[in-house]
Amino acid sequence: MQSALFAHAEAQSQERYAVQNPQLLRVSLSGSDDVLARKGAMVAYQGIIDFDGEYQSTTQRTARARTGEGLDLMRCSGQGTVYLANLAQYVHVVDVDQDGLTVDSSYVLALDSTLHTEAIAVDSQYGVSGTGKYQLNISGRGKVALMTSGQPLMMQVTPDKYVNADADAIVAWSTSLRVQMQAQTHSTGVWRRRGNTGEGWELSFLGTGFALVQPSEVLPPQNAQLGQGMAAQYGMGQHGSHAQNQNNAWN
Repeated sequence: MQSALFAHAEAQSQERYAVQNPQLLRVSLSGSDDVLARKGAMVAYQGIIDFDGEYQSTTQRTARARTGEGLDLMRCSGQGTVYLANLAQYVHVVDVDQDGLTVDSSYVLALDSTLHTEAIAVDSQYGVSGTGKYQLNISGRGKVALMTSGQPLMMQVTPDKYVNADADAIVAWSTSLRVQMQAQTHSTGVWRRRGNTGEGWELSFLGTGFALVQPSEVLPPQNAQLGQGMAAQYGMGQHGSHAQNQNNAWN
């Protein structure tokens, strides 16, 4: 058998996490270093690998129910190689150090089991109930594999150059940054995406660090509606855009 497909053979790497191709992650397991991966993200594996649902403590379950932020994970253990992917999104490996990483849990593909995760709140400047945003803080030392819809933009933040990003396009940022959620609204209500410009909530970052932005937003194209009614247009409720696009895969 001959085919150009053989150019996509397995990558050989000594690294624990290796990007097999831009949309596929290769993780090597040696028997003593479990990896936590997004549930259902395994596309192939070699060797003797066990997959188990990751235990969540009562505190974690309560925080997940209260904030909507958290990770549905499976524990990968054993000896061999696991290949992970999710909706053909682009994969990026990040080293987490003492500074920590804050991320939207929707974009986490895998992480070392030694890392600690905790839901944190980003408050809005208006003090309006429900208009804040919860994110996941990852601390410790280890690696995290993130996903983006399309090739991302890494923006450096310095004391003399702060960064604003659409709250629906931001993927992750340095935990050390000061963050505030805001909307440049004028005569329109804070729930409405800014007038007729299609823009809405944004995050403002100050300090020293980085902010990772993807070329896609969680919300569908402006004025597109999924489900029924106003709540569906703005992503709320069982039939809203967030419910039907949890992994940010708009075509």
